[in-house]
Amino acid sequence: MTIEKAQCRWTSLATADREDILALDAADRKWAALLPARVLMQLQALRGRDGALGMPVDRLEHSLQCATRAYRDNRSDEYVVCALVHDVGDVLAPYDHGALAACVLKPFVSERLHWMVAHHALFQGYYYFHHLGHDRFARERYRDHLWYGDAVEFCERFDQCSFDLGYASHPLEFFEPAIREVIGRHRAAPELGCTSIEAAELARLRD
Repeated sequence: MTIEKAQCRWTSLATADREDILALDAADRKWAALLPARVLMQLQALRGRDGALGMPVDRLEHSLQCATRAYRDNRSDEYVVCALVHDVGDVLAPYDHGALAACVLKPFVSERLHWMVAHHALFQGYYYFHHLGHDRFARERYRDHLWYGDAVEFCERFDQCSFDLGYASHPLEFFEPAIREVIGRHRAAPELGCTSIEAAELARLRD
């Protein structure tokens, strides 16, 4: 899908009129509709990047194993997509990859799953932080959080165990329908950063 470039005369938002902004909004919606394809491209970018960094499998295979385990455990499509995408931030945010992945997923998954992805790196540290001289129990700061158990379970059952060269994971193509369904669904208030009042006003202007 290609996005046609409309002829624009404005040089700043301050000089753009209503018709300019509506045209921009329409173009933004077409661009947003391509997000599932871009997520798939970012997942492909995980292929091979850790092959020489002391891991048994690369980040893509790790992600596929996580998603496959979740799928075989009869988790929802949202959960499976979270398992697949949880490390996608490694490409651009290696120092806080969970936050980036969670930001991508936030409009499309539950608050519970968003929180789980955002905090999974800290919870994963339970399995190796002590080898680096760090506190493996750092996750305990969230002990009383409503979704503490979800993050513990995700890391234990799906994340920390998915570095297995012998595991028969599904290929990325197997998960494309779920990616396109979950990340491609229309948002009720798609204007990221807008208040509900602002989103309602934009919807009124489109009408």
